[in-house]
Parts: sequence; structure tokens; C-alpha cells
Amino acid sequence: MARHTLVRRRRSRLLPSRRTQPGLLALFGLHQEPHLRIHLAGADEVRHARLLVHPSTSTPMPMPCATHLQIPEDVTTLLQQLLLQFPCAAGRSWKLRRWGGVDVTKEQNGVEVLEGWPPPLPSPRCCWAASSWPLSAAPPRAGPRLPSDYKTLSGAAPLVIAKGGFSGVFPDSCQDAYSFAKDASAPGTAMWCDVQLTKDGVGVCLRDINMNNCTTVGQAYPARKRTYVIDGVHKTGWFVSDFTIDELRSAVYLTQSIWSRTERFDNIYPIVSVTDFQYLVNSSAVWLNVQHPIFYKQHGLDMSRYILSIKKQVSMDYISSPELGFLKNISARVGRKTKLVYSFLDKALLDHSMNQTYGSLLSNLTFIKSIASGIMAPKDYIWPVTNDNYLKPSTSIVTDAHKAGLEIYASDFANDRIIPYNYSYDPLAEYLNFISDGGFSVDGVLSDYPITASEAIGCFANLNSSKTDHGKPLVISHNGASGDYPDCTDLAYHSAIDDGADVIDCPVQVTSDGVLMCMSSINLLDTTNVQRTPFATPSLVPEIQSTPGIFTFNLTWANINSSALKPKISSPVSDYYLVRNPRYANQGKFLKLSDFLAIVMDSDLSGAMIIIENAAYIAKSLGIDIVDSVTTALSTAGFDNQTTKEVLIQSKDSAVLVKLKQQKTKTKLVYTLPSGIGDASNSSLKHIKKFAHAVVVDRISVFTLSYDFIIRQNRLVQDLQSAGLAVYAQVFRNEFVAHPLDFFGDATVEINYYVQSFNLSGIITDFPKTVRRYKKNTCTVLGKDMPTYMRHVGFLVQNRSFQTQPPSVAPMPTLNSSSVEEPPLPPAAPRNVPDVGPSGGATATPGGAPPSDAHQTATVSTGMLLVMVSAALLI
Repeated sequence: MARHTLVRRRRSRLLPSRRTQPGLLALFGLHQEPHLRIHLAGADEVRHARLLVHPSTSTPMPMPCATHLQIPEDVTTLLQQLLLQFPCAAGRSWKLRRWGGVDVTKEQNGVEVLEGWPPPLPSPRCCWAASSWPLSAAPPRAGPRLPSDYKTLSGAAPLVIAKGGFSGVFPDSCQDAYSFAKDASAPGTAMWCDVQLTKDGVGVCLRDINMNNCTTVGQAYPARKRTYVIDGVHKTGWFVSDFTIDELRSAVYLTQSIWSRTERFDNIYPIVSVTDFQYLVNSSAVWLNVQHPIFYKQHGLDMSRYILSIKKQVSMDYISSPELGFLKNISARVGRKTKLVYSFLDKALLDHSMNQTYGSLLSNLTFIKSIASGIMAPKDYIWPVTNDNYLKPSTSIVTDAHKAGLEIYASDFANDRIIPYNYSYDPLAEYLNFISDGGFSVDGVLSDYPITASEAIGCFANLNSSKTDHGKPLVISHNGASGDYPDCTDLAYHSAIDDGADVIDCPVQVTSDGVLMCMSSINLLDTTNVQRTPFATPSLVPEIQSTPGIFTFNLTWANINSSALKPKISSPVSDYYLVRNPRYANQGKFLKLSDFLAIVMDSDLSGAMIIIENAAYIAKSLGIDIVDSVTTALSTAGFDNQTTKEVLIQSKDSAVLVKLKQQKTKTKLVYTLPSGIGDASNSSLKHIKKFAHAVVVDRISVFTLSYDFIIRQNRLVQDLQSAGLAVYAQVFRNEFVAHPLDFFGDATVEINYYVQSFNLSGIITDFPKTVRRYKKNTCTVLGKDMPTYMRHVGFLVQNRSFQTQPPSVAPMPTLNSSSVEEPPLPPAAPRNVPDVGPSGGATATPGGAPPSDAHQTATVSTGMLLVMVSAALLI
């Protein structure tokens, strides 16, 4: 039996005649279009078709799904293929019929089919159709979300709209922006084109009518700068309507319009016409956005006439505009398959086509429904934001739009925007708040980074809240949930547990009275407001750092636990003016090690990570054996008498781990590799294996970067794993400036790549919630059927054109055995503990001189102190 290939065709060719198919039209409600149309083409000819999957007989999906399939001989196999290609159709039963009224006469595996399946070689006009009904007892299915999970108007998955293609990386509306968006986004993603008109009436895709900030027009035509009034505002620049298409194509190239984004793809791509855009996006849904019809009319160009003139050349699935009068003008002439969407701008602005503000039009959705099938609103229409950048309660606009029968799309999504602090700099979390977590769902999202929208909708919406599984990779906190709360405070640790951490960490420091405590830095200037307290007397300790500091061993536990000393939230990317959760910047209490261990014992954690640094200095100069002190604290807390909680002890000092190994500790020993190495010699690997079970690598050591692009992958992780060492990577952060450009400002893309590429044993992160959510995703378990947007699309520098390649960078240094070997830890010097009263918690055994006498420190002058205080305040 011959097989038949399913290929694509313009949808207008597939609709049967209303006169010849009244029964089928009534069945499917063809005013809405049928659920699924398949055209079978014989091997001797090529025919094009498009698959459309709709969730019910009354309402269509926001956009079509399209693909190629091989039609098998077995119906069950066919349906399996359909469900793989159309996850939105999962959990439904299928009934197949034939165009032309052929009766259904047989049932196979619960599916009604034609007698004589598989079909004979069909004629060019032979088509098959399928409709779907809910399956009452469908089993749960891993993978992209089911239609019933969404509270959209139709019940289907929200639409991903790629604004100018993948414009977060490439210049808006360029060839590679569209092709990359197709490669890295969900099937069915709509491609957005901002339609502008040239002087000779040719439509082009450009993000703004003023080309000054998105092209090289100023360099090509410096004398043709003009000033116009657009929507009541004077604007100066170079305007599309002043140039012919030949002038633009011959000398003008596209550039990235957001200056904070990479310029490496600038000056390469010519301006794309609307008809060429249709060719570039091929089978993808087309979204044309028309910004300024009134302005063009004033300059002798008719946007309505242009749109109507190309409707046979361009499959206009969606047309949007902020001018309702324009949509009203074309509404009866564009065809029923085209959805018209009214775009809201700032509520105080005027829609000049209606002479009403957008705020007033928002209160009349019923009137808008008489013209358009949907609305598009900025994000803050749905989730308003306070002046200090926190979310207010959501508005009722989504519910109101759905009640009026309108779809609603949310705009302004981009991974490199400053989003409300509630999202912890995680763009995926923001999408989820619009499609599932907020208790409602918009019908689509407009994004510069469609890969993140695709992930959110296809793999992360409506995740279950099942118990943490503690499987690989372990989610290990970095100073607790330090992305949201000050390091190593009670708030940070409890938040990390609530966010799904498997392991929480405690960097152990010691006070002047010998109390062991958790603090991310031995220097209080890094983590507290100490410079504003009576304890602000810096000293210089060259063995610890080359600059003066105020150290934990300068203060007693009572000093640190006093109301005068406040924690300070970390700001690792403050150079970019990105700060974390300012409302909680100085909240929380510091913990003694004993309190930390009690939290671990009482929580559903797989274990604790204890970090020991500066052990040699503390033993020699402060008279405290911190290794023995930590071992004693663990025993006192009951860790010797249990098997459910694993203790990991981490250090960058091999001498610490060697001592523990010699003591035959039951803890897991983890060696922190130096940052900035790209490989490890065999001798260094053999040496590490003698005292460590695992290693911590800096995540940036995995790659070599040039201008924030990955230019090659180093061998470090592979070599470590080949030596039998478990690998933990640190430190993962959500802020978009913390990632190489290849990860698109999306922490989930970065995590996904590390997990799939390196089989990590653990991920150390400031944001445990982000990693925990990744582990719950429903897509990576699908194996070969995993969606393309959850597979890394490759390093940009290796797969795309550059104006100039990033400069070559020398290989990163190799770790040698000499860098790993250390002399044994010195014995603890005798010390006397000053009479400071009871402090509680784990303490060192008192001996000789107090810490202030044990090491000669240089007291900093008043002038130096003022400089330090000023610098700390600036930071």
C-alpha cells in the first residue's frame, strides 16, 4: 500500500463548497472553520495542505498548527503522530470522516474510520477531516499542557507571538530574526510584522515609522532628517514614508533598536517587504500590526487600500492596530479567517480615529467586539505595578474581555526588561502569572524572546505541587534564597526550603567569642550595615584580603545579634543598577550554626552543605580548630545518629578536606575548584580523588566567552566526570545580565542546557525556586519527542552571521596538581576567650590569647574609614 505525504497548502484552497457540503458545514460550524483538515497527496504529485486543530466544535484555536506527517496504514499510529505534532489535542478522542459525505461504517480502537482503511491513492481533491470530543477518562499525559488546563476564551493554549521574530537577539524584523524564531519557538508561533509604507506605497516590516533607532538610514541619507507630528507629538528623524523601496534596499540596513542588546548582528540585514516576510515565515501564522494609518493618510498613502491589495498574497491571520477606526474600515473586507485585534496604548493617550482615550474605550468592550475579535493590552493593564516596582492585585480586564467574547493578548514581554521584583528577575515566572498562576489566562503573549513564552506555555504551566523528589541534579541554595532575601538569614533559609531546595548551605564563620555562625562573607562590610554602627573599626588582615575590613572575629555573637547590626541583601550585578527585593534589603536574622542545623533536621531536605574557608588563619591566629568545631556541632545536632540527611562539607582549601578524610568522616567531601580554569590535568584529578568525592565548578569555567558570546565549550566537566567525581556547578542567577547571550536572558534556558549537556549532580543557585520549577517541567521527560524549544538551539556564534566574529580568546588555564596540594592545617594556637557572658551555640575550646592579640592588625585611620564607609554606601 502506498504511503501518502502530508504537506502544506494555503487554507483557502481546502475549504469545500458551501453548496456541495451542507451537512459537513453544519457539523463543523464552518463560520469557525473545521477542527482538522488533512490533504493526502499521492506519490506522483505534490499537494499542499495545512493542519488546523481546534479544541471544540464551536471555537477555533487562536492560530493553526502546521507540520509534515507520513500517513501510516494503521489508524492508531496516525493518531499517535497527530498527538505528537499537536499536543494541544492530547486527551481527546478522534472521529475521522471523509469530505463528500462518505458514511462512517467501522470502528477501530475506539476511533470511527472509513471502511477500507488505509485509503487508496486519493485524487488531488480527496481530503480527510477529523473532529474531536473530550475523552471523559483520558489518562494523565506528560508533555505540553492540555487545552483544558487554560482559561483562555477558547480553552486552547495561549498563542506565542514573536515580535519582529526573535528581536531580543537579532535586529527586529530581519531575516534571521524570523528564521530563528521558527527554530526556537513552539510550533504555531505567530510572526509579527509592524507594517510601514514607503513613499511609493510598498509595505515593509519595521518596528517604528521613525527609522532612526532601528536602521542605518541616518548614515545613508544624513540630509533627509525631518520633523512630523504623529498622534499629536512632534517627532524628528528619518521616516519610512519619505523613502522609496529602492532607496531603502540599496543603502539601508537593520540595527538592534535596544541599545543594551548586542550590536553584533547590526548592518547585515536589509529591510524586509511584507510580501517577502510572508515567504520568510512560510507556514507560520502571520500577524500584521498597523501603527499609524492616520499619519499615512495625511501623507497620501492609504494603509487600508494596501492591506486589502495584498490579502491574496499574504495569509493575514491577524491584523492589529491602535486605531479602532482603521479596523472598522477593513473589518467587512478582509475575510472571516482574519482576526482583527484592537491594541490599547497608555490609558491617557487618545485614539485619534475615535477621538477617545484608550482608558474610556476600555470601558466599552461590547462596542469593540462589534468590530474586532480581540484586544491587545500592555502588561500593566492586567497586573498593575507600584511605584517601587511591585505587583498590585490583578485587574478584571481578562475576565471582562472574555465575558464580552473578546480574546485578550498581553504585550511588552522581553527577558531583558526590568520586571516587578515579585518575579525574582525570572521572565518565565512572569509569563506564568499571565497564563496560569494568576487564576486566569490571556489568549496570547507578544514577546521579543518567543523561546521563553514557548517554554512557559508548553512545559511549565499548571505544574503539580508534588513533594520534592531530591533526584539529580540536587537544588542547592547559595546562602539560602539569597536572590530574594539577605544572605544566610532565617528568611533566606526558610524561603529556600519553601522554594524546593534539596540542600541548604551554611558558610561557617566564627565570632570573637568563638561562636560558629552562618555568614556568606567573613567581612561584615559585604553582608551587613556594620559601617553605620558603633562596630565600624576596620582592620587589615592580609591573609584574608588585601583591603581593610570588619570581620566576624572582630565582634562577639551578641554584637552581631544586636539590633544595631542589620543584614544587607547581596547585589552581585549592581554594576548594572539591578538590585534585589528592596523591600526586604535589610530584613532577617543571622543564625548560629546550631540553629541552622536544627532547621535542616526539622525540614524535608536531603541534606546540608557546610562551607569551611580560612581554616589555617583561624587556627593559627584565632586559636580555633574550625574543622573539629564543625564536626562537634554536627554530632551535637544528631547527624551522627541518622541516615536520611546527607552532610556535604565544601572547601576551596584541600587541607580541610584532607584532614576530614584522615578522620574517616561520614560526610561527603566537596572541593571547590579555582575559578577561570578550562581543563584539569591528570595529575590534579588523581590528587583531588584522594580527598574529595565531588567538586564545585564555576559555571563560567564550562565555556570560553568573547563579548559575552560562547565561542567554545571547555573539557573541564567531562574530565572531572571521567575521573569519577560528581560535579556541582555554581552560581546560577536569574538576572539577565548574568548569562551569556546564548541563553537569551532566560535562567531556565541556561539551566536546561547545563542539565542536558553535562548531567550535573547539583546546581548551586541564588534562586532555588527557578531550578526546582525546571525539575518539574513536563517536557524533558519526553525524550526524542521533547519540543525543539527545550533543546538548546546552539551557540549563536557558531550558527549565525556576524558583522565581525567575536575576537578569539586564548584557552583558559589548566588546573595542575601544584594548585591543589596544600600543607597540612596548623594546630590551633592556645587562646583566651574574653568574658562576654553566655553566647550559646557551637564554640571553640578556649585556650590562649584573644583573637585581637593573636594577630597583629593595622588599625585604619579615620580618613580611610570615611573612604570605606562611602564606598560601601555606593555599593
